[in-house]
Formats: sequence, structure tokens, C-alpha cells
Amino acid sequence: MNRDLLRDLAAVLAAALLVTAAVLAGTAIEHRDGTLHVGWPPLYAHWEPHVGPGTPAALVVAVAVVAYGPLLAARLPWRALLSAVWGTAMAWTFSLALVDGWQRGIARRLTTEYEYLQVIEPVNRFHDIPAALRDFTHHILIHSPGHWPAHVAGHPPAATLTFVLLDRIGLGGGAWAGVWCITVGAMAAVAVLVTVRTLSGEALARRAAPFLVLAPAAVWMGTSADGYFAAVAAWAVAFLALAVTGHRPRAAGLASGLLFGLTAYLSYGLTLFAVVAAAAVLLGSRRLRPLPYVLAGLAVVPLVFTLLGFDWWEAYRLLVTRYYEGAGGVRPYGYWVWANLACTALIVGPATVAGLRRAGAAPVRTGVRGGLRTPGTLAAEPRLSLLVFAALLALLAADLSGMSKAETERIWLPFAMWLLSACAFLPRPRVWLAAQAILALTLNHLLFTGW
Repeated sequence: MNRDLLRDLAAVLAAALLVTAAVLAGTAIEHRDGTLHVGWPPLYAHWEPHVGPGTPAALVVAVAVVAYGPLLAARLPWRALLSAVWGTAMAWTFSLALVDGWQRGIARRLTTEYEYLQVIEPVNRFHDIPAALRDFTHHILIHSPGHWPAHVAGHPPAATLTFVLLDRIGLGGGAWAGVWCITVGAMAAVAVLVTVRTLSGEALARRAAPFLVLAPAAVWMGTSADGYFAAVAAWAVAFLALAVTGHRPRAAGLASGLLFGLTAYLSYGLTLFAVVAAAAVLLGSRRLRPLPYVLAGLAVVPLVFTLLGFDWWEAYRLLVTRYYEGAGGVRPYGYWVWANLACTALIVGPATVAGLRRAGAAPVRTGVRGGLRTPGTLAAEPRLSLLVFAALLALLAADLSGMSKAETERIWLPFAMWLLSACAFLPRPRVWLAAQAILALTLNHLLFTGW
């Protein structure tokens, strides 16, 4: 066994010990104080061994990706690979969700007392959208009259408006909302793949492809709107990468700005994607000409919401107050600041842990441009490392902020998708893919996950 593999296994063992410590310490704290407000620390879940109609499909998808994923990723034409990644990611996520059955796994997920659809059915509080936006901040605090459900209050209104608009075009109800989140969420893998190819080369992108598909994160991509948010944020970065590397810089820059603006109005915490965006600009040869188009697109969504009467900054200020009025004020920071990382280890899986170790060891080499070696230019592997660690830095900032205490297995999905690309550094991909699949299937069949 070579030294690199031993170091990989040591990193995985360290992550496993972190998860074990989070389970044992969390269970003790919850039994003693009841302050964690999760059923199976550190995850928002409860113990419920079960199988369901999605079990056979999940097994088939897992075996197929482990057996054929690396080979197909290496040989398929690029566009066919992108389609295959999207389709297989959808199949994997749908099958995992259906382990809990159609109703519990998909149709009812976004209809609980905490969720977005509570303000649409039975009474649509957004029948007059401009009026609802003008009045939005008046219902954020828990003690305000007619306060919003937790997820409506906890996000800017673009999140809720997504489901309002789906309802208006005849796609109302929990089933359509769940299908929307899974279908769009699966596109996050495609966006990450496009970005990795653009900034780090096609070889690494192809190596990462099967891991972006067969991720334990799919357990939560199919149970919350955060998978949808992950896709929007990922495509914002993908278009930015295309713009700053000279691929239709005007159109791609404008699209990137529009999506970054939408991202900020889907989730307050995703403003931290500015760190990933900065990495993309840095890796894009410092071509700044598309940035005016990015900034022009970035202004659109905030301008529209502001003109309609929604004050983002005031809403965020009130959200911080509400956060500490509720479970956020009770959950101990001293536990969650490290237990959140245990949640992350579970959603990205052992392969990503090993990949992150290798990403940290990727040497900074001299690149080649136009046949000449250019000092200071990063080779492909260090470029991918920089992109991965930018996402990790954003995640750590969210952790230290104290505004992400628990439930990070879904909240941090947008960041986790980028960490998965570190698996491109791994040899023996089938072994690591099998480990990813086993973890996802085990979690999904032993626990009933929230949201």
C-alpha cells in the first residue's frame, strides 16, 4: 500500500472519528439539555430503518455508475457526457427520495409547517405579489402578526416566489415543487462540471463527473429547496468562468450576473459565493473585460425587488433577530461549530475527504501558454485545488458566523457540490465511488431525513 493511499485512509478515518464524536456528544447533549433540536445528532433526522419503492432503482443506479461511470466519463463526447450527468444525477436523487415513498419522499416535503407552500395553500398570501413584497419584513419576527413559516422568513422572497409562480402556471402543490427541486437541483452537477472543464481542463472534469453524480449529498438534494439553490449558484459561477475565459464574454457575463443576483435573493447565506466567484475570476487569466456585463446583470434582480418594495438588508437584520428568537438562540455554538463539519463529511462522503487531502497536496507548477512556460501560471491540478478551497473557505465562513447551527446537511449543499470535484484527484475511482454509494444508501435506509 503506497503512502498516498495510507494518507487518504488516514483522512477518511479522521472524518469518521469526527462524525462519531458528533453523534456521541450530540446524543449526550440532546438527552441532557434538549438544546440541539435534532432527532439524530448531528443530522436533522430520526432513526427509522426502512426500504421503499426507490430501493431497487437506487441500487441499480449505484451499481451502474460504479461499474461504468469512469469509463463512460472518459469516452463520451462532451455534450453527451453533460446530458448523461444530468440524467443520472436525477435518477440517483429521485430513487433515493423514493426510498421514503412518493408522499413522504417527494410530495409532502415542501408542504410541512416550516415550508414555502404553507403561504400558498390553503390561503395564498402571495396573490398580490407586490403587496406581499412590500409587507414581507413585517412578518419575519416570530412575535409579529401572521409571522411567516420558518423557511419563508429565513430566505429572501425569491425562494417563495419560485413556488408561487409554479402554482400560477398550473404546477402547484408539493409534488410539482418536489419534482422541480430535484430536476433543477441535478443541474448543479452539470454546472460544476462545466466550470471545472473551463478553469482546470477537460481531463479533470471527466474524472470528477461520476462523483458529482453519485454523491451522498443527493440524499438531501431530493428533500429540500436547497438543491435548487445549489444549481442556481453553480450556474452563476459556470457562466462567470465562461465569461472570464473568453467564451461569449458578454452573454455569459450577463447571465452570470443575473444568476448571482437571483442567488442572493434565494438565500442570504449564498452571498458567500462571492468567494467562489473571486476564485473563478482569478483563474480566468484575470480577463476583466466581461465584468461590466456581470455587474450589469447583477443589478437587475436586486433592483426589481427593491422597486417592488422589498428591503434585503432590513429583512436580513430581522432574520438575525428571529434566528436567535428560535432554535438558533438555543443551539450551542460550541457544539455546532465543529459538528457542522461532521454533517459536511457525511454529505460529501469519504471520497471527497480523501480528494480534499490530495487537493491540498497538489503542487503549484508552471503552466504552458502558447508553447511558452509562463512563471506564476498554475497547472491544471492546482487550479482545481484553488476552486475547491474557495468553496471550502466560504463554507468555513458560514460555519464561524454562527448563523448555520445544525441542518447544514441541506443548507451547505451549494458549497458541497464544489467540494465533490476534489474527487478528480483520486486513483481507483470505482473503489471510491462504491464507498460513496454505500454511505448514501446506508444513510437513506437507516434514517428518515428532515426537510
